[in-house]
Amino acid sequence: MGSHDEDASHFRKLQSFDADYCQAHFTQYESMKTGMRLVVVDQKGPKVYGQFVLATEIHDDSGAPHTLEHLVFMGSRSYHYKGLLDKLATRMYADGTNAWTATDHTAYTVETAGWEGFAQILPVYLEHIVLPTLTDAGCLTEVHHIDGTGQDAGVVYSEMQGRENDAGELMSLRSKRLLYPEGSGFRSETGGLLERLRVLSANRIREFHKVMYQPKNLCLVVTGEIDHKNLLQILDSFENSIIGDIPSPEIPFQRPWIDSTKTPMLHRSALEQVQFPEEDEEYGQITISFLGPSCNDTLNSIAMSVVLEYLAGSSASILDNTLVEREQVASGVFYGTAPRPSTEIEFSLSSVETGKLGQVEKRFFEVLREATSRELDMSYMRDCIARQIRRTKWQTESSPNSFSEAIIYDFLFGNRDGSNLLDIRSLKIYDKLSEWKEIEWRDFIKKWLSDAPHVSILGAPSADLSEKLKTEEKARIEKQKERLGEEGLKERESALEKAKTENDRPIPSELLGQFKVPSVDSIRFVDTTAAKAGSASRHKQNPDNIIQKIVDADDNVPLFLHFENIASNFIRIRFIIATKHIPLEIRPLLAIYLESFFTLPINRDGTRVEFEQVVTELERDTASYNIGDGGKVGVAEELRITLQVESDNYEIAVKWFRDLLWHSIFDVERLVAVTNRLLADIPDAKRSGDEMLSAVQAMNHLAPESVLRAQCTLVKALYLKHIRYRLKTEPETIVKQMETLRSCLCKPENFRILVVADIEKLPKPVSTWKLLTSNLDTSKPLTPLTKRLDRLSDAAKHPGKLAFIVPMPTVDSSYAYCVTRGPTSYNEPVLPALMVAIAYLSALEGPLWVAVRGTGLAYGTKIGHNIGTGMLSLEVYRSPDAYKAFEASKTVIQKHASGEREFDPLMLEGAISTIVLAFVEDQQTPDEAAQSDFVRDVVRGLPSDYNTAMLRKVREVTVEEIRKVLNELVCNLFSPDIADVFVTCAPGLAEAIKGGFESQGFKPEVRDLNSFQDDYGLKAAEGGADAADEQEEDDELEHDHEDDDGDESDGDE
Repeated sequence: MGSHDEDASHFRKLQSFDADYCQAHFTQYESMKTGMRLVVVDQKGPKVYGQFVLATEIHDDSGAPHTLEHLVFMGSRSYHYKGLLDKLATRMYADGTNAWTATDHTAYTVETAGWEGFAQILPVYLEHIVLPTLTDAGCLTEVHHIDGTGQDAGVVYSEMQGRENDAGELMSLRSKRLLYPEGSGFRSETGGLLERLRVLSANRIREFHKVMYQPKNLCLVVTGEIDHKNLLQILDSFENSIIGDIPSPEIPFQRPWIDSTKTPMLHRSALEQVQFPEEDEEYGQITISFLGPSCNDTLNSIAMSVVLEYLAGSSASILDNTLVEREQVASGVFYGTAPRPSTEIEFSLSSVETGKLGQVEKRFFEVLREATSRELDMSYMRDCIARQIRRTKWQTESSPNSFSEAIIYDFLFGNRDGSNLLDIRSLKIYDKLSEWKEIEWRDFIKKWLSDAPHVSILGAPSADLSEKLKTEEKARIEKQKERLGEEGLKERESALEKAKTENDRPIPSELLGQFKVPSVDSIRFVDTTAAKAGSASRHKQNPDNIIQKIVDADDNVPLFLHFENIASNFIRIRFIIATKHIPLEIRPLLAIYLESFFTLPINRDGTRVEFEQVVTELERDTASYNIGDGGKVGVAEELRITLQVESDNYEIAVKWFRDLLWHSIFDVERLVAVTNRLLADIPDAKRSGDEMLSAVQAMNHLAPESVLRAQCTLVKALYLKHIRYRLKTEPETIVKQMETLRSCLCKPENFRILVVADIEKLPKPVSTWKLLTSNLDTSKPLTPLTKRLDRLSDAAKHPGKLAFIVPMPTVDSSYAYCVTRGPTSYNEPVLPALMVAIAYLSALEGPLWVAVRGTGLAYGTKIGHNIGTGMLSLEVYRSPDAYKAFEASKTVIQKHASGEREFDPLMLEGAISTIVLAFVEDQQTPDEAAQSDFVRDVVRGLPSDYNTAMLRKVREVTVEEIRKVLNELVCNLFSPDIADVFVTCAPGLAEAIKGGFESQGFKPEVRDLNSFQDDYGLKAAEGGADAADEQEEDDELEHDHEDDDGDESDGDE
């Protein structure tokens, strides 16, 4: 590291302070040379996070901010090569680079394992931001062009084409237009409207960059274990290198948003309906927006966050409880805020019956006003304050980037002296809120919400609009072709090819080679200490460490208990339950069981506790709680319940497991509410081509016993309708089945418990669990963990027989998933070579990227492998023709396999760096490191040095071994005898894609989505309401098709 003198740096330290509620140190700097800002958050961990933020304000819908964000990656003054940043990132232990464009800012990001890689990429990245090339050729390919067939294309254009008519986008844009007056940048569509993107010029983008992308408008947020002296040295050198190429820092600068016209408060409410294109017109959605207190008003901003928690934070809160749980007029009430000088507050109501949108919007305000017409529940309000404090502390431990949003909005809207940033130093502001009286809270809600002017948007689906947009777009393209004529189209194609040639110049090896791959020793991995008790002690020999001695000193219990010791103020308990004993015919009830798990009444010592009180107490006692499959702990075919509590609530957490597992009451009214909510969300799920691709693959490749398949949308669509009908006609039958399901799960032999905590703070780490085991039969042997591999269908075990193409009216592109067999063990000799091959092929700006995304054949494509299922896969995401993307992938992979195309040594180094990063990703925080250790030891049965040994093997892989694994495994993806193919697509694309796969020897079958549904033998009651519902749905689907004629595949990884 350099011996740079901080006092001699261009950057002066504005302030430096510690947070008093977590282990984080903040230092804020400002450059005296250019005005650039820098905030460093010193936190321990293996990764360094960089977010480089510019305040960006525009008063039109041209899309200049968004297009500029893309063009930055096309090259810079010194590094004028497209893709150099991403190729460099892979060498620096980073998973590429990324960026986003918001209404009020643009942010560029990179995350590296260790400081050394970050230090190398930082000045290169900053030069791309401050001095990008912004060539005409780059604008043509990345922003918008007309190709030789007369079609509009371009990376940004295609992205916005897929978003512009999305329900959320249309509703959001209309809401912004009503919330903000003419002349306000907050009303702009910064992504760009299509009609404006078609006429956006390169000069307009350059002009926007010149004004907005000055160093004085740039803030760097750097989080991790940072070498401050080295960082300042790098930034000083960078500023010296650019000072002659930027606008003079002495020129007066209008600070975006702050020096602009202030947004006036709303004076009247507005209610409008916005149609969005959708074939299924059953359900719509609602958004309700307000303008709230300034983000710089810390007291009122935090008060608003508490109020939102009080109103809609859980199923016990007023709005959610009334509208979702009781009246069931929406499947969810959600809220969000956009911090601004007048903070934007938005509520959204999902899956509302289209015919009742107006009624439900009216009911929302009735409920809100009823709540403020009487005394508020101050006990619950105090719980919400305490929960906010608890959640804030929890997030600082669980999210390495938890402070970045506060720092970004301080840069955008805060005082330049840093005084607003000091607010994150302490949580004492909550003490002031705790002193507020009930009338103060009620007046606050009235002022900002219940009595405040607002903008309500009713989002209504419209099949007619869908058809109208298709017709209009087709006519526009035809008119465009006529206008250009044959010669004009040839000129456009020629210009496009010329631009591609200019953009795709190869990066000289010596240029990338000057950046050396950092040593793995520079990465500071997180260490945890394990201990075992109960049947976990019999699983493997106990460790020899101080934590094990603490555990051994406590009374033992007959449960599988695995402890991981970390420095923390919280306890994380992951409770894993084997699903082996659940009867097949009731496995789909797991969807209801999981959805209702935390929202049922319980029987506590003979007294019924209603579900609202259960939820209220859970929120009071925990930092968070959730339930789902065990995919994150390496066992996707088992269930996983997680509770996070403060260190002194260990016994309370154990009592909650006892109450929730054994003492919940399967109340019929609650089961009906949960079933209706699940059913209401199905139409939305069935609109997604990507989700339904996973669903179709799951229905075909997983056995009926699989918990994933049993909860698949294509099972729930039928099964839950039958359940809903039976809950009306024979509720006692369903309750009995739920009891059976619980009895099959809640057996001590099914449990494996992971406790992650500062074990030395727990007085009774083991014997506390006696609260759970009393009166239970603990004599049975431990149930073996079920692997996803054990619940594959015959088709998945022997691929080569299935090829399905599923047309979907709601999709305007195509998605494909091709699978074949791969390794099934973490110790297979072929695995290191396979890992390198996949990392090389799927790298950003790597072979697949260039062949598929780079040519516009798909938004993304990648090769994957899953040890849990023993599957190799090729995934094509959002493609105008999935077969062409498949064909291009096949060509580039086979050329590498045959030796026709050489492997780039520098890219191979980058591939190995990507694998190193993958190991780091599993342990970004101490809790993640502890979980990773548990998965390695308990689930996979691997030695403690497995990762180290694997990295050594990976570094020893030869090119010959890579070619061998490509030929023997990866190329099997393209062989119809040993590979299966699944495609979802727009109806108009089905025949062309079918023909393409037929030309490769596959035998694709075009099938309706609903043909893959399965009711697990629970047939519709003859003449019953559920049978009538299904017939109506089928009739609607047939009608749709007539009109159109004129991690769910997460494995044990």
